[in-house]
Amino acid sequence: MDGKQAQRQEEFQLPAGAKRLHNHEAVATVLKRVAQEKVKWIDFQFVDLLGQLQHVSVPAHTLEYENFGEGVGKLDGSSIKGFKDIHESDMLLRPDPETFAVLPWYGEQHKTARMYSDVFEGASSTRFSRDPRYVAQKAEQAAASMGYDTTYWGPELEFFVFDSVKITPNATAARDAWSGCGYEIKSTEAAWSDMEGNAFPIRFKEGYYPGPPQDTMVDFRNEACRTLMEDFGMVLDAHHHEVATAGQGEIDMKYDRLVHMADQVITYKQVLKMTATRMGKVCTFMPKPIFGDNASGMHVHQSLWKNGKNTFYDPNEPYAEMSQTMRYYIGGLLEHSKALCAFTNPTTNSYRRLVPGYEAPVFIAYSKRNRSANIRIPAYYSGVEHAKRLEYRTPDTSCNPYLSFAALLAAGLDGIRKKTDPGNPVDEDIYKLTPEKRKALGVKELPGSLKEAMECLESDKGFLDGVFTADLIEKHVELKMDEFLQLSLRPTPRLVKPV
Repeated sequence: MDGKQAQRQEEFQLPAGAKRLHNHEAVATVLKRVAQEKVKWIDFQFVDLLGQLQHVSVPAHTLEYENFGEGVGKLDGSSIKGFKDIHESDMLLRPDPETFAVLPWYGEQHKTARMYSDVFEGASSTRFSRDPRYVAQKAEQAAASMGYDTTYWGPELEFFVFDSVKITPNATAARDAWSGCGYEIKSTEAAWSDMEGNAFPIRFKEGYYPGPPQDTMVDFRNEACRTLMEDFGMVLDAHHHEVATAGQGEIDMKYDRLVHMADQVITYKQVLKMTATRMGKVCTFMPKPIFGDNASGMHVHQSLWKNGKNTFYDPNEPYAEMSQTMRYYIGGLLEHSKALCAFTNPTTNSYRRLVPGYEAPVFIAYSKRNRSANIRIPAYYSGVEHAKRLEYRTPDTSCNPYLSFAALLAAGLDGIRKKTDPGNPVDEDIYKLTPEKRKALGVKELPGSLKEAMECLESDKGFLDGVFTADLIEKHVELKMDEFLQLSLRPTPRLVKPV
């Protein structure tokens, strides 16, 4: 241990000439822990515009107090999806000490701790407009400016864990499809599996809550939950097998503030992928990897609080105890549901999920208890203020949580500002209604493709003003339209009839 680390083990002393930071205590705690726990590497983590986790590792002994105020100049923004052009690539990463955690998958020799980092323009203290975490922070500020001191978020992430995934004939074919391409999913519990030990296969749509040995993923989920709770301090509610065959699961986190919850979603995804890798399996958050069975969604529970009171709750309202504030918020979500898909359902595969017959919401409507509407008001309890919330059922797990939560909040706040009336709830199974009945009830449909979602965003983006910048929306649409084009150019093996 060098002298600097030894000093940090004692009471933290502000470095000579250093400006005391507003989060001084949190920074001091991090520097002490780095020394005391003999951390060797610091991971500065952030996500690109698409929500993909990125990181750069620096030797722990180089971490200084000033780095938390000035940032670390280690980022070439031109190499990050959706960030910078090559002539303006120098950027800074400023770590958030509140997100410090020791990563559990490295040994003592390479002990590594991570911190999520905010992205800044090089040679300045200006925040980068397309940093997704910055967008989420601005969304929280927008709510605060309207008097809502806390927004709570509770996403339910679904996922698949396969024994293996094989791209045939090879990865190059997957990219270019010159000679054709396909993929093969192997799962011991799958309905189609011929693997040894598949004595109790899970049939299509029969995966909800089966006990072991049918549920083969208990050990995986237990280990992932242990890591999330013990190593990252998360509070979890439950875990279980989901509806689909082939290892679909869900782990539920307790609700939290917007930015913190978006951080936790990124951690959740990394932990599950690392846990699967260490167990010789593959975890994917691809919405629809299997034809003919349910896909992976991310229902997002949300509520607005003011002075310790849930503004969505009105015990005197007979319909679902929903307040007028909640009605206006729902009105905003309904009005902007199509445009929101550009962020909540941002892949071509997302629209393989948004089809009738697999529990995914296709129709724009709200209701209590009704899972065929894209906004549901859970009715598990009555007279319980803290439990009152809405559930937005459209998003899937491929989304960037910072951008998705921010867009949802912006839409809801827009509804409150404009006092948008959501109309009457639809308390029927919307899937079974005739097109004429849906039209009479004012029920519209979500976009049917990524291209349509981007077009909806371009025609309805005013509600994002002040949270999303024009350059971010422009770059997001550019990237996503290219994804749609690239898939459209390539043949698929499915034909309507022989030719």
